[in-house]
Amino acid sequence: MIQDISPHRFSNHYEEHTPDVDSRVMFVKDGRILAESKGAASDFPAYSESAAFVKKYVYLFSIDDIKFFLAKEYEDVPAEGYQFYPLRDLYKFDKKYMAFAAVTAFQLSNWYEGNRFCGKCGKPLVHSSKERMLQCSHCGNTVYPKISPAVIVAVTDGDRILMTKYANREYKRYALIAGFTEVGETLEETVSREVMEEVGVKVKNIQYYKCQPWSFSDSLLVGFFCELDGSDSIVLDKEELSVGEWVHRDDIEVSYDGISLTNEMIIKFKENR
Repeated sequence: MIQDISPHRFSNHYEEHTPDVDSRVMFVKDGRILAESKGAASDFPAYSESAAFVKKYVYLFSIDDIKFFLAKEYEDVPAEGYQFYPLRDLYKFDKKYMAFAAVTAFQLSNWYEGNRFCGKCGKPLVHSSKERMLQCSHCGNTVYPKISPAVIVAVTDGDRILMTKYANREYKRYALIAGFTEVGETLEETVSREVMEEVGVKVKNIQYYKCQPWSFSDSLLVGFFCELDGSDSIVLDKEELSVGEWVHRDDIEVSYDGISLTNEMIIKFKENR
């Protein structure tokens, strides 16, 4: 999955740092991020290329000995050899750890941009120097990065798995049932509710599989396998899904992408592991 970058080491421990010559600077704009334009883009502007344009930096994280910073206030961007990429294109990076760096930087950039003012009193928020937190100096309100739990559900019935396609979304490939946990729910209750709401079937034997940070939606995705309980008749929520169907493991036409938990779970079932 996209966060599996071993042997590289990711550290999100927050401290105040000053960029050094090898630090990478992340320019995020309109849902896109600046990266190399040659071949399979795999790197970002170094501080030495960006210092002339940027007035303010925010430290994000490190991978190995490389520190990553967000360009917060800048007049221009390094142009030669770089271009802005939509996040979905980052899957094509030939250095996976740099793709992970990009999506994580994007998540933090969105959080900083969406929390410039206090939600209680409306005064500007300021950066903490001790932790990744924003604080209101007027009323004392504190704001931490938002992480929303969501489930990915593989509903199985013997050699069949329930596969879906989203309605009215750019992503058109097969997926599994998914949804966010609501207030007062356990993750297992979310599984049962989402399956019933989206395809109208009951499930049993809910088993945790694996989880994944998913920066595209500020989520922690939690994967579960479960079994059909009763009728296999599908009642599709057409506002959420365009397709919902039972697929035999021998007929699954999905290949491993090394990116998403959904893909890994489908492949696991397909290969009967």
